[in-house]
Amino acid sequence: MKIAHVALWTRNLSAQKSFWQDFFAGTSNELYISKNRPGFRSHFISLLEGPTLELMSLDDLAAGPHGKELTGWAHIAIHVGSRQEVDSMVAKASEQGILVSPARTTGDGFYEAIIRDPDGNLIEIVG
Repeated sequence: MKIAHVALWTRNLSAQKSFWQDFFAGTSNELYISKNRPGFRSHFISLLEGPTLELMSLDDLAAGPHGKELTGWAHIAIHVGSRQEVDSMVAKASEQGILVSPARTTGDGFYEAIIRDPDGNLIEIVG
């Protein structure tokens, strides 16, 4: 088995789409507007390898709990290929003010940094 896609609720679909295209060279399909669920829109973002991301939005996307759709996920880790690519992305994220944790080698041997997407969700970039 493999993961087909990972879904992310967002209030700003265009900002998320631009972020994934800019930072991870993602390619997007055309905007999908649901005929069955009023206010639902989405884009699928394909990365070079692995599952696609579904960026989803609703007109009344909630900010609180109790069974309503919320923005975000805990975090997603994306392997970007090399330590050098991690360092390059860290520099770019720092310039844009979205760097959370600079590159480091973790206790279990991963070289990673943490950045935030436009909604503030955490993304680990791993080399």
